[in-house]
Amino acid sequence: MQDAYRITELGQDGFGIRLEFKSGDLEDVFATLAANVDVILDRFYTARGLLVIKGMHGVFARPQALVELSRLFGSEVENYHQTLTSPRFFHDSEEEILILSNDPPCNHLPPPKVSRDDGLRVEFPHQPNWHSDQSYRRPPPDITLLLAVRVPPPDQGQTLIADCTRACAALKPQMRERLRNLNGIHAPSWIGRSREAVEQGEPVLDLLPHQLPQQHPLLRRHPVSGEDSLFICEEKQMDFVDGPVAELEVGPDGEGARLIRELLAHATQERFVYTHRWEVGDLLITDNRNLLHCATWYDSDSYSRLMWRTTVMGNPGDEYQGEEKSWIPQDGSQIMAGMDHA
Repeated sequence: MQDAYRITELGQDGFGIRLEFKSGDLEDVFATLAANVDVILDRFYTARGLLVIKGMHGVFARPQALVELSRLFGSEVENYHQTLTSPRFFHDSEEEILILSNDPPCNHLPPPKVSRDDGLRVEFPHQPNWHSDQSYRRPPPDITLLLAVRVPPPDQGQTLIADCTRACAALKPQMRERLRNLNGIHAPSWIGRSREAVEQGEPVLDLLPHQLPQQHPLLRRHPVSGEDSLFICEEKQMDFVDGPVAELEVGPDGEGARLIRELLAHATQERFVYTHRWEVGDLLITDNRNLLHCATWYDSDSYSRLMWRTTVMGNPGDEYQGEEKSWIPQDGSQIMAGMDHA
């Protein structure tokens, strides 16, 4: 069935692939995927966990298909009703699908506009919201699938993807050795522990045990490729009260903060970044274990943006072997108790 689909490279140095099907019929697409899943997954991981599938319009009429497709990438497609997620992001019918939109009730607005005369500026801190999805949980999700249902013009609302495997390999050996035994402390953006919240003196939210920040290694070994990558996040998704790096000086101006900013600036250089300009029906699949991503500004007063997202778990790596999900309450509490403003 090789003639039923085509795979082409997306970016430089083999980073990312594009998958296109000869037939746009959803049943034909699923049959082709099922027959070629091993080949496609092998190409996905060889391309360091970045895949764009074009023309997935058929999913709009059958949202469950996105959940079914997600199962090709891991053993568990997450139920967002059972994660640290506000109900305003829930899909109407599918518990595994999260909604990202500037429209009510989601009201998920874009980041501020940052650009320059000769094109989009991608690197941190000019683009501040680089992150790995829900890294404030342990274990964090493996794979994210993001489907474009409505999008602004392609020169707005792009998604940037940073190759943290290549970025890690490009570090000086002494820096890699320094990072090897250090852990970042990741936290939800709405609990008063972000850089901005600490600098502005916002109150720190009292948390239940299952809502506490979580530590992850700054250098993470990918369970499939075996390669090291940087595992860091934007300053909204790191803990600047007790971190952002365990055992280093805490706070927005401490040694840990300086290290995170240095690593973010390094990993988001243009040479490591792929820019995806959305078309309706695009399905973007990214590996959270070794990539960072970042949404850019769009004119949310003029355009409606609607994305459907799933996240997949099942193979976080040896670091997390045998661990229970950190975000599941053990005392009968509601998952989002005390987090009504999230």
